[in-house]
Amino acid sequence: MDVFDELLRGVRGKGAVFGRSVLWPPWSLRFTDDVYLTLCVPLRGGGWIVPAKGEPREVRLGEAAIVRGPEPFVFTDDPAAPAAPVREVHCAPDDCATADEFAGPTVLLAGAYDVRAEVPRRLLRVLPPVLVVPDDEDCAPMRDYLESQITGARPGRQIVLDRLLDWLLVCTLRDWFDGAEADPPKWYRALGDDVAGAALRAMHEDPAHPWTTASLAARAGVSRTTLAKRFTELVGDGPVAYLTEWRMTLAADLLGRPDLTVAAVAHRVGYADAFGFSAAFKRVQGVSPSAFRRDGGAPVLDGSEAPTG
Repeated sequence: MDVFDELLRGVRGKGAVFGRSVLWPPWSLRFTDDVYLTLCVPLRGGGWIVPAKGEPREVRLGEAAIVRGPEPFVFTDDPAAPAAPVREVHCAPDDCATADEFAGPTVLLAGAYDVRAEVPRRLLRVLPPVLVVPDDEDCAPMRDYLESQITGARPGRQIVLDRLLDWLLVCTLRDWFDGAEADPPKWYRALGDDVAGAALRAMHEDPAHPWTTASLAARAGVSRTTLAKRFTELVGDGPVAYLTEWRMTLAADLLGRPDLTVAAVAHRVGYADAFGFSAAFKRVQGVSPSAFRRDGGAPVLDGSEAPTG
């Protein structure tokens, strides 16, 4: 499995659409969803995103933006005009536009993603406060279809919109990671390497397997020494150290399930006994599995955390 696929597997839209004809200049919308990712796609016109921290970023027609939360942010026609009327909005189904509401010069489609799980938060940590990318050839044709879904009233409309927004989110993130502006994490660059990429995919396909550097090297078709050197150069950690960290990331989410004991979580991430698992978890996460579960999981990602590789 691709690492990128795994990190985005649990990210889903939640009835997140907004679009109204009130967007006549001067206008200013303050998004207060308290979520970790917001996707903004102008269907007509454009505007400026003013994050809680950082510089304003312009978003034009033909572009898509992702805002990293959970702090509120503003979408406005003029970031230099603080006197513009401000309306607080939420990405929610009851804010959707109807067909006669699309007379305004700017129509914004927005999707909110309340990312609480530890696995996708691993991806969030490497994102800037705001990223903007142009449409690629795959995403561009979807604008007319998205608008038709917003203005229509067919059964399943919200589910269709949510899934289309999920698709747009993945396209936008992938294009940003591949662009000149991005500083992607080391594991993302390593995916394209024949040696390190093969080892990464093997670990993510079956993280509970008793992988060793030798068995991963065999999967990649190289010697143990070659894999260890290449993987460490590209990823920053050795294969076994990377696998341990990834297992503990998976375990952090599994510990949120009350139906699983600590021993069951240990087994699911490749440990034969809870003792060895607990020692590894505390070494990586800083607390024991029981304390992690009791305290409600990982600290809240506050949006001010510096991106890491």
